[in-house]
Amino acid sequence: MKTITYKNYIAYIEPDIEDGILVGRVVNTRDIIGFHGETISEAIESFHAVIEEYLEDCKKRGLTPNKPYSGRF
Repeated sequence: MKTITYKNYIAYIEPDIEDGILVGRVVNTRDIIGFHGETISEAIESFHAVIEEYLEDCKKRGLTPNKPYSGRF
């Protein structure tokens, strides 16, 4: 499992052997945010795109995006 970060959102990427793709999920927010790609580059691009879409969607709806958890108290 590989960890990547974008705009303080942290995601894990792991292979899905059955489907032959890489799947990821954002782990430091309450919202469920997932993504995938056929290559590492595609999965990272998909992660960046899904975060941008999430932030834009929140803005359009007048909602405050769930801030990423920092792991600090």
